[in-house]
Amino acid sequence: MEIVELGRRLKARRTATGRTIASVAAEAGLSVPYIANLENGRGNPTLSALTALAAALGTPLRIEWDTAAAPALPESLVRFARLPRFGAEAAHLAVRTGQSTVDTRQRLLAAMAGMATVYDQPLTELDWHRVLDTLVLIGRAR
Repeated sequence: MEIVELGRRLKARRTATGRTIASVAAEAGLSVPYIANLENGRGNPTLSALTALAAALGTPLRIEWDTAAAPALPESLVRFARLPRFGAEAAHLAVRTGQSTVDTRQRLLAAMAGMATVYDQPLTELDWHRVLDTLVLIGRAR
């Protein structure tokens, strides 16, 4: 689930129970701005924050892995994503787009994995650098 959808659900649950952000924040041990940001589709909540919010709102927390939504990442791409360069480019792009670094990394990996499906053989580390270069150049042209 994306953060925007999570925010909608949090706000819907809170308003359905007639609660204010302040009362939920106090019960969950979180700040009002933190919850307001989540409800507005911003932020990167921790599991402990989500657990506290669920308890404060009287609802169970259910976590599901949606493995069907994203293509499987080639092992060579998984290794490439651990390189400092990939992390630096993802962080730079996150700042430029105003997105979280985690979301940006996931979007980059999905785009790169999709590009790899064009070829009938595994891509090498050098190929991944070229693919990342392409995405970075496209992003800078905007």
